Amino acid sequence: MSESRAIPWPGIGLALAAGVFMLAAGTDFWIAVAVVAIWIGSAFLLAPAPQTYVPRAEGMQLTRDGMRELMEHSGMPLLLLDGDRIVIANAEAREVLGRHVLGQDARVAFRHPAAVDLLARERGGSVTVQGLTGPRSSWQMTRQPIDGRYWLIELINRTAEADISRAHTDFVANASHELRTPLASIIGYVETLAEEGSEAEPERAKKFLDTVLREAKRLQHLVDDLLSLSRVEAEKHDQPRSRLDLNVLVERGARDGAGPQRADRITLQLPEHPVLIRGDSEQLEQVIRNLVDNALKYGETDGPVEVSLATDDRGMAVLQVRDQGEGIEAEHLPHLTRRFYRTDPGRSRAAGGTGLGLAIVKHIVERHRGRLDIESKRGQGTTVTIRMPRADPGGEDLS
Repeated sequence: MSESRAIPWPGIGLALAAGVFMLAAGTDFWIAVAVVAIWIGSAFLLAPAPQTYVPRAEGMQLTRDGMRELMEHSGMPLLLLDGDRIVIANAEAREVLGRHVLGQDARVAFRHPAAVDLLARERGGSVTVQGLTGPRSSWQMTRQPIDGRYWLIELINRTAEADISRAHTDFVANASHELRTPLASIIGYVETLAEEGSEAEPERAKKFLDTVLREAKRLQHLVDDLLSLSRVEAEKHDQPRSRLDLNVLVERGARDGAGPQRADRITLQLPEHPVLIRGDSEQLEQVIRNLVDNALKYGETDGPVEVSLATDDRGMAVLQVRDQGEGIEAEHLPHLTRRFYRTDPGRSRAAGGTGLGLAIVKHIVERHRGRLDIESKRGQGTTVTIRMPRADPGGEDLS
């Protein structure tokens, strides 16, 4: 249906005014009429054509190719299903599930009971799929309808969250067990002493009290290490800024870790020049004390422990603690920095170890942007090496 042009009223008015003026000036009547008619006709011819409004379709119209381009560079695995068949899988989805899933039935591509159950639902939804890409993997899978034919599948990787939750649960369980053991011993001996009262034999009572004291000190060390580990983890991402002379810290920490009774077993090799780093003096001394104490406890009985400090040509300070003990089996090395991990639980507890020393060392080294390496062979002892970036020679704040 066409619309007529708008009437040019301003042009008509000017034409009539011009006609009246011409008649007043004595122009022939028909000439004036002709001029007015031509003027009005030209005004109609030059008037703009009416614009027809075409309403836009509601919603965004996307083709399959448009959907493919929209999904391709998303950081989340996305799939588009035509019914049950996968017609689009973006780069992340192909990385997770493999390129072969394109064109497959989604139930075959996922091959997981929870995922298959979600695909069978009429209204979509969300489920957690355990073991989709590995034995310990955890994915949140969401299926949303686009229209009556197409469905969008979203995959969110929850593996890291699951690992953190699992590690927290394990830590609480292990800590509870470690705390209960000395507490049970203390309670048992104290109850026995309380029951016997004054009738308890002096020698037996002294033995029980020595055991209670030993277990109480063990409990105290465990609580101290737990609090220390908690503080270190809380400050893990806060890089220290104080400039320190590592020579001084190594010498002091090694002497404190050995104590007066074992000081003669320590051999120190320190450079003549200062080794400057940016760090936390209290935490770095704790690292040295823990490493020296471990080497003296688990190294060769009455054997020497070498503590050396040097620098390399890559701007790193290199600290090494080496013992001459029995060494550690290769399968234990990757797990030594785990909380409460022990290669020989009985020997560790007898020596007063809490199983947290190397975990604390690891977190402190990471806070100082350093690297911890442990090398060991059966019969050849163990060497712990720490590399930390050196500080610039200039500046203040030297400790």
